[in-house]
Amino acid sequence: KTNDSSYSLDGILVFGLLFICTCAYLKKVPRLNSWLLSEKKGVWGVFYKAAVIGTRLHIAVALSCLVMAFYVIFLK
Repeated sequence: KTNDSSYSLDGILVFGLLFICTCAYLKKVPRLNSWLLSEKKGVWGVFYKAAVIGTRLHIAVALSCLVMAFYVIFLK
């Protein structure tokens, strides 16, 4: 049973994991790294912090992505 008026927790988790993975990938691209991830505070600092989480905890993030993919494909 889904409720259209509220967000689902699994959708927010999928978005968070994809956001962290995307920012970690963009950190490896030199031109985008200097443009997007140079600010460490404020609203733009969220991208930097997500990139740091993705690079430092890459094993945990990868395992979380696999678990979430299994959940979305087979259990949802």
